[in-house]
Amino acid sequence: MGQRRSLLTKFLFSIAGLLVIAILTHTLWFPALASMLVRDESPERADIAVVLAGDQVGHRIAKAAELVRNGYVPAALISGPPYFDVHECDTAIAYMVHKGYPAQWFIPLPNSSLSTNDEAGDILAELRRRGVHRFLLVTSTYHTARATRIYRGLIRAQGGGLDFRTIAASDPNFAPSSWWRTREGKKIFFIEWCKTVATELGV
Repeated sequence: MGQRRSLLTKFLFSIAGLLVIAILTHTLWFPALASMLVRDESPERADIAVVLAGDQVGHRIAKAAELVRNGYVPAALISGPPYFDVHECDTAIAYMVHKGYPAQWFIPLPNSSLSTNDEAGDILAELRRRGVHRFLLVTSTYHTARATRIYRGLIRAQGGGLDFRTIAASDPNFAPSSWWRTREGKKIFFIEWCKTVATELGV
């Protein structure tokens, strides 16, 4: 009995020691965990940019507008599931036109997708219909790695024929180097990691 208690005590002290070390070094491994959510590639000329839905403040479409303005793509395809009686793509494009951007830079793609997986199917079908071979995938920083894996996997399953680079649109609510310092940063980190694990498990 005494030996069991001694082993249990050593085990508990070991766990406590590891927890203390983890807390003291969190500024090192917290950013590392966040960086696993991010894939940001330098843009190159492509047939079109694709803006994924899920951004209610305009950072993604603004990044796409920057790509159009800088000559990387002639236009951006804007994905948009419905919100109430309007599609997100229509609201996003109206917002950018109100900000002074040309409407012809943006192509709406209304859809009823409920996940990045579903959305990818709709978007890739539209790109193939348009004869696109190369595109720039634009989404929020924290969403880039998961979106890249989903699109690469689906393109591979469809037999290839499409190439893309992933472009991160920064989000002021999520800084990979300090996400744990804000409530929104912690929410984004937790939710995106849950979605990442679910995607890998095929849920």
